[in-house]
Formats: sequence, C-alpha cells, structure tokens
Amino acid sequence: MDEHEFEASPGLPERLPEGERLLWQGAPDWKALARRAYHLPELAGYFAVLCLWYVGSAWSDGATAGVALVAGLVPLAMGAACLGFLAWLARAAARGTVYTVTDRRVVMRHGVALPMSVNLPFALVEGVGLKSHADGAGDVALQLVRGQRIGYLVSWPHVRPWRFTRTEPTLRAIPDAERVGRLVAQALADYHGLPLRAPVAATASVAGATKAAGGAAHTPA
Repeated sequence: MDEHEFEASPGLPERLPEGERLLWQGAPDWKALARRAYHLPELAGYFAVLCLWYVGSAWSDGATAGVALVAGLVPLAMGAACLGFLAWLARAAARGTVYTVTDRRVVMRHGVALPMSVNLPFALVEGVGLKSHADGAGDVALQLVRGQRIGYLVSWPHVRPWRFTRTEPTLRAIPDAERVGRLVAQALADYHGLPLRAPVAATASVAGATKAAGGAAHTPA
C-alpha cells in the first residue's frame, strides 16, 4: 500500500476547491538537496582532512607507511558510512516531498517516516525570495506576515536556513528555481492585486510581492 494513497491527488490532502487553479507541482532535486541542505561536500572535506591527520600522526610517531595508511582507514570508513546515510536521507526526503503552487496558496507535503502537509494561503504570505545556483537548482522562500509561524525543526529542511525566530517555509533545491520563483511571486502579486515589485535576475536575485506597505522582497541566505 502506497504511503500517500490517502491523498486526493498527488501532494494534496484534498481536491482543490472549485475555481482554484493548479499552477505548478514539483519536488527537490535530491543531489542538490544533499549538497546544500545536508552539506555533503563540506562533510566529505572534513573526513578527508581527518583521514590525512590520522595518517600523518601515525607516520610522525614512527609507524611504517603501511601501518600509517591502515590508521587512515578508520576515519575513511566513518566518513563513507556518514556520507552514505546522509545521501540516502536526502534522496528519501526528496522522494517524499511534493511542492504545489496554486493561484491561492502553496502546499508543502513532506516527511519520510511521518508525512505531513503544510498549507500556506497567500493571505498569510507577504514576500517571496529566490536564491538560485549555477546548476539551475535553488530555493524559493516565503516570508509570512508577522504573527504567523511554523516550527523550524518540524519543517526542516523545507525552511530558509538560519531563520529561527521568523521561520520562512521554503521550496528547497528545486530545478529551474528562477522560473518557479517568478511564478510564485507573480501568483502572490496577482492574489493581492499588486504589481510585481522586482524582476528575477539570472542568478541569485530578488523576486518580491507584498501584501502590506513596507513589506520587503528578500534573497535567502
């Protein structure tokens, strides 16, 4: 039995109301998610340095070359296990995630062991931010109106990094992020009857549409 068999349609806990239009659906690219949310390159570098330190330490203590190389196998094995587990976790997180954008809201279905859906009506969203990368993948962050909060740890990694006090739910590591960011910003602007405040540039840039005067577009970290 599929764990999402209860869904009325993929990524949605119930069918869209009459008149609401589906604009886009997608999911994270698991490799981009592994690099930028689970930080696999940085961890690989850490274990590489640790391995070299073990080898160098054994060599400086008078061990033979063979013994020194064997000493480096311990952190190498630890690193391989850790990186393999995190890569599996990133892939599972990506496979369990569906982002949905309509002309009225954003819905984020995510979770590996315990799937959950987060419904974000545009009435609660005041800004949209984009950060894209050279490979085309990137993040589209939603700035909620003041007083509206979601749990950072419960929603991770589908949040803007390091925004703890005012959590910003985020479509993470999505392919063609620039196009999706522009689409979300335009949908938000249309919903509130406001012009799009800023265009989306080719790389890391700003796309914003605000509900209230004084709201600012932003670029995720």
